[in-house]
Amino acid sequence: MIIDNPISVEELKHMATEFFGDMVKAVVDIDRGKLAINSELHSDLERLLLEDGSEQEFLWGINLYPEYIGTDDFIEFDSLINIRPWQNNRSRYVEDKHIREQITGIVIRYFK
Repeated sequence: MIIDNPISVEELKHMATEFFGDMVKAVVDIDRGKLAINSELHSDLERLLLEDGSEQEFLWGINLYPEYIGTDDFIEFDSLINIRPWQNNRSRYVEDKHIREQITGIVIRYFK
């Protein structure tokens, strides 16, 4: 689902139990500031955002760990959709520090 408003930590913790127990997959559109969360695959969330008008080059997959909100361990910058040699990202990890900072800024707006 694409979220438009901040959600509570308790709601995020509940989402974590639906698929993985301690983690929620998410995809961030760093151009539009949008966030899609809670699916078994990052690619499903990516598709939602593409259908909503996002452009591929701005979509990055992450994992959220509700138990660690407010710490550096809350966001894990790891997803298969992040492998993009054409954008100089050759691994699952978001290698560009500037992009990681953009992702963090967007995520923080939704989970305070």
